[in-house]
Amino acid sequence: MQLERKGRAETRVTEANTAAALGSGSLPVFATPALVALMEQAAVNALALAAGETSVGVSVEIRHTAASGVGRLVRAEAEVTEEKGRRLVFRVSAADENGPVGAGRHERVIVNSAAFLAKTRAGAGE
Repeated sequence: MQLERKGRAETRVTEANTAAALGSGSLPVFATPALVALMEQAAVNALALAAGETSVGVSVEIRHTAASGVGRLVRAEAEVTEEKGRRLVFRVSAADENGPVGAGRHERVIVNSAAFLAKTRAGAGE
């Protein structure tokens, strides 16, 4: 695994990723679940994994501090702050054209894709 140390991701706020559409609220503003997903995407983009490896999110602690309306461009950044074996901790943040909209901490674990899916299937009784 190679770490890029920083990853970025961006999305435009549309009706489809608003709180009203995702059921996390009633307003047409960027939903907190969409913000979390964007921050996770930025963290994934910070990784260059070996064939057969992937990462899974295991912890997210964020504050969604400002609303972003439909049409706004939201950019997220993730930076590796701690690495312990296969566990990685990221500082995550996001902003739109008006300034910061959220920040926090995200943790991911590097896993073998096939082994992870086999374990998941076994747990589902397949």
